Amino acid sequence: GKEVLLLMQALNTLSTPEEKLAALCKKYADLLEESRNVQKQMKILQKKQAQVVKEKVHLQSEHSKAILARSKLESLCRELQRHNKTLKEENVQRAREEEERRKEATAHFQITLNEIQAQLEQHDIHNAKLHQENIELGQKLKKLIEQYALREEHIDKVFKHKELQQQLVDAKLQQTAQLIKEAEEKHQREREFLLKEATESRHKCEQMKQQEAQLKQQLSLYMDKFEEFQTTMAKSNELFTTFRQEMEKMTKKIKKLEKETIVWRTKWENNNKALLQMAEEKTVRDKEYKGFQIKLERLEKLCRALQTERNELNEKVE
Repeated sequence: GKEVLLLMQALNTLSTPEEKLAALCKKYADLLEESRNVQKQMKILQKKQAQVVKEKVHLQSEHSKAILARSKLESLCRELQRHNKTLKEENVQRAREEEERRKEATAHFQITLNEIQAQLEQHDIHNAKLHQENIELGQKLKKLIEQYALREEHIDKVFKHKELQQQLVDAKLQQTAQLIKEAEEKHQREREFLLKEATESRHKCEQMKQQEAQLKQQLSLYMDKFEEFQTTMAKSNELFTTFRQEMEKMTKKIKKLEKETIVWRTKWENNNKALLQMAEEKTVRDKEYKGFQIKLERLEKLCRALQTERNELNEKVE
């Protein structure tokens, strides 16, 4: 109403109807142009509003995906913690079983040593000839024990290093939860590469299992030959030579297995960077690695028992 009053006052100042009509037309044209401008601006604002709504829906969808991925990651972390606890319990149980086996083997070697002592009393003359060779064999066994002592220290260091790596992995898991959005595209590329690595790892695992079976067979053959050596040691110098050759072959096999274990551990450390995607593969490799450690411990215990028996035999011979 105020604008109408101003317009009426302006028209009253004009003298003729033509001038008033011209003023009204000019005012109408101005209002029409202003209305068109307002409509154009309204259309632009409506387009912007629609774009904003689309972006809002997209952001909500991305937020839902991130929450879902985070929940999956947390469930994987819990599963990994439970699995680590189970592995620790299994290791404790295996350690107890190995201790019982060691006691049984010690008792068996003690009985065998008594039998050998009875035979040595009947063959003192022949043992005098073998005294020098026994001393050399004792020195070799002593060196072997020193090497295995160094190996035990190295294994302790590896265990400590593994614990530090586990702590580092836990820290990385927390960091990954915050960077889950940025890692979505990179995850797809790394998944293909890790699947290829997993295939190679499985192939390597099968080869290592075959080598383990062969080593067990060789160890069984070695134990049989060692028992034959105990029963016929006083009668044959040739059997001592065979036993020494078998010991050297077994030492080479152990060194080869140690190198393969180092290579495998290096491979495991590289794959540990992708623990979220390859948690299951990591479990398999840990089991294989612990199996190799158990085999090495068994061989070390056997060598220590042989060294003890050899020392006692040397004392009896002297």
